[in-house]
Amino acid sequence: MGKLTYDSTLGVDFDDRVLAHLQLVIGAKLRRGESFYFSWRDDPAIGDGRSTLWMHPRIPLLFKYAGGRQPSINRAWVDALMATANSPGGLVLVPEPETRVVADANGGHDA
Repeated sequence: MGKLTYDSTLGVDFDDRVLAHLQLVIGAKLRRGESFYFSWRDDPAIGDGRSTLWMHPRIPLLFKYAGGRQPSINRAWVDALMATANSPGGLVLVPEPETRVVADANGGHDA
């Protein structure tokens, strides 16, 4: 389980795979100097509510991964997350879309 630390005061646990996708989207928005909301459903262990942060380029963030390997990236998920991030409501942690398996020209499969 990885952790997103916001402004050195708030730590939020996310699966490493989720965190890697969030890092790509959040990083892209902040690199462009864009501020936005980021919302997710809280874990049932802490009340099953909902949380929202105001993401701003001047607020420090730390993405800390539990594992040593970079998770594989699902481009469709990055695109889905970016679409929410570019909406008036801001980035919403949506479920990962299923990947489609396509046979390549050699009869193998490509996810």
